[in-house]
Amino acid sequence: MRLAGFFVAFRGVMRFDHGMTLPDLYYETRARENGAVVIAGVDEVGRGPLAGPVTAAAVILDLANIPAGMNDSKKLTAKRREALYDQIFAAAEVCIAHASVEEIDTHNILRASHIAMERAVAGLPRQPDYVLIDGNLIPKGLQGHAEAVIKGDAKSLSISAASIVAKICRDRIMVDLAQQFPGYGWETNAGYPSKKHRDALQTLGVTPHHRRSFKPVHNILYQE
Repeated sequence: MRLAGFFVAFRGVMRFDHGMTLPDLYYETRARENGAVVIAGVDEVGRGPLAGPVTAAAVILDLANIPAGMNDSKKLTAKRREALYDQIFAAAEVCIAHASVEEIDTHNILRASHIAMERAVAGLPRQPDYVLIDGNLIPKGLQGHAEAVIKGDAKSLSISAASIVAKICRDRIMVDLAQQFPGYGWETNAGYPSKKHRDALQTLGVTPHHRRSFKPVHNILYQE
């Protein structure tokens, strides 16, 4: 059973904070009502950068012990993300996985992000019988029941938790790589094509961690 995320407009359970909708357990509750027992949320980060891996996280929340204040990782401060990262690991079952730069260049960024998601789910301590995926596509390698939820990191607490874990992990990877390859600003831009990063590509060149299939990097490698 594979469901598209077209139920979004009809959500019946919503919470508000200063006029903003926060993620809740609507999708998890509906899955439980349909017989699911172990439910995982999955999200990835790193599709847009010119360098570094794409990182995915899968999280099975303990519904009786959910960290407070979770949201789409992009809507949280860095300090809040760090605090929630530790709380999620303390209260939930978590697996983080990656697809390498080589895999991104061999396949494409969409397929590589799906590979990372598949690995994250496969690495969980328990295999879920229902998976909530952020986005509009379900990775073809996932087994069992899955549902794609558009903008799921802002709607499902399980996906929100996965988005926080994946972002913190990948940001830390890029900070470490920035120590090995200074000048590109990866410690602040996480490999995204900021002006500093693009200028450094022109002056310092391409590193082994750059995605050669991405146009700005490809153009530098093959410019006349």
